Amino acid sequence: MTLVDGKTELYGIIGNPVRHSLSPVMQNAAFAVMGMNKLYVPMEAPDLRNAMIGLRALGFKGVSVTVPHKENVLAFLDEIDPLAEKMGAVNTLLLRQDSVGQTIVCGFNTDWLGANAALAAEHLDLQKSRVLIAGAGGSAKAVAFGLVQAGAEVVITNRTTANGEALASWLNCEFIPLADLAWLNADVLINTTSVGMEPDADGIIIPPTMLSKFTVVMDIVYAPLNTRLLREAKAAGCRTIDGLAMLVYQGVEQFKIWTGKTAPELVMRSALEEELRRRAGCSSAGNCGGTDPSACRKKL
Repeated sequence: MTLVDGKTELYGIIGNPVRHSLSPVMQNAAFAVMGMNKLYVPMEAPDLRNAMIGLRALGFKGVSVTVPHKENVLAFLDEIDPLAEKMGAVNTLLLRQDSVGQTIVCGFNTDWLGANAALAAEHLDLQKSRVLIAGAGGSAKAVAFGLVQAGAEVVITNRTTANGEALASWLNCEFIPLADLAWLNADVLINTTSVGMEPDADGIIIPPTMLSKFTVVMDIVYAPLNTRLLREAKAAGCRTIDGLAMLVYQGVEQFKIWTGKTAPELVMRSALEEELRRRAGCSSAGNCGGTDPSACRKKL
């Protein structure tokens, strides 16, 4: 870590809660390896209005925004990226000074960029892909929006029909209930729900027998990293994308917005993996190679 002194520039994440966030580990590792005198801190912010006043007053340069503030923060912005405005959600703030020294807060959304980049890394032609998205919450909205922007054909499925239909209507795409997926053919499955997240690590969003329909299966859950969905997908012959991919790629885009420089992607990923191992109390010497904290914990 760079020594914190009077010249250290401040960055961070606001939300409620944020104690669990992996972003500080990822962004501080990037700042350190790039030799930047910057510090990224987690800030629990139950009162968004006062939090925004504090960020301006304390001279923060860049901030991540997480639940429950991604939509409400729009009311406190001076400028907003057109695509973030269209999406109605912001996860990244850039604070800069104008010509008279006033703080200008600009809003962006990198969640959708992170999801698209994770899929592009698998050499998918999104314009020719049909993608099934499981979920209808904030993450599903960002992922689905990005895929539509990239020209993919998006289909929504969700446990609560009303929420799924609402998202599909907003995107002008198809909704299919979970119970009716047996006939569906798609290239990609993306789980944006919490199914499979600890403590319910054995959960899976669709029956394993259906996974052979897909070429690529992506899960945004990263605790555990190697979810049951991904394990079953690998067994079915699918290529898989784990939950750190979207987190890293959206963080890479944030780093670029804040610094104007290319982020050290591999360093950020490595820092996240090491932090997951630390939190799980497992060792990289485990049978999973340190990539599945839940398996290591069960072994211990």
